[in-house]
Amino acid sequence: MKYILYEVIDSVGVITINRPEALNALNTQVLSEIKETLHNVDIDSVRCLIITGSGQKAFVAGADIAEMSSMTKAEAEAFGKFGNDTFLDIEKFPIPVIAAVNGFALGGGCEISLACDIRLCSDNAVFGQPEVGLGITPGFGGTQRLVRVVGLSMAKEMIYTAGNIKADQALRIGLVNNVYPQEELMEQAMKLAKKIARNAPIAVRNCKQAINEGISHDIDNAVVIEEKLFSSCFETHDQIEGMSAFLEKRKEKVFLNK
Repeated sequence: MKYILYEVIDSVGVITINRPEALNALNTQVLSEIKETLHNVDIDSVRCLIITGSGQKAFVAGADIAEMSSMTKAEAEAFGKFGNDTFLDIEKFPIPVIAAVNGFALGGGCEISLACDIRLCSDNAVFGQPEVGLGITPGFGGTQRLVRVVGLSMAKEMIYTAGNIKADQALRIGLVNNVYPQEELMEQAMKLAKKIARNAPIAVRNCKQAINEGISHDIDNAVVIEEKLFSSCFETHDQIEGMSAFLEKRKEKVFLNK
């Protein structure tokens, strides 16, 4: 891997986009390495992922303008599809994914954070979709996921104006869950990831699937998805262990992902 660092700390995987000389901008190779890294995560032992950027200036400053500037329509469509496929891999990844946004998250950087389940950011973070100022639209899901996260009107304002918002406003509109001093961001992201990882992994994974699949259905069909995922937790070791611990009033629980 040239641009991706991956490590596992306890049961938490950390993916770092490591292209600081370009403010971690996303080119085809970076996207390919993210895709490959996700494919190689051992989801039997890793129970939560964190995605962050290297350095103190940027999470991901955007897609690589130098690479895009000379693309034909066909090449641009293929690039957009590859980016969308990669971000769908993140969105649909079986375990929860936390974005630790440590600086600029513009264009593709905002979009990759939107593909994650939870977003935390540093107090110097800046979010935006600047594409219309470059003569293009967001191409990695920004017109779709931003609406789902911050609502129709705010998403339209951000996209139509190509304006940036700082961390405090991102928190106010619900784009991020929490803001931390930059030196505390990874510690807080790891704390949250470990809190998630302590719970029954089958149940957590089923919750993610139920939420992601159910949101695109009406309530009548969405609850059917939930019913099936709820029942599939039963007769597992983790369900028996979790309920036994509750009934026995013991805090110690051993979840085995089976």
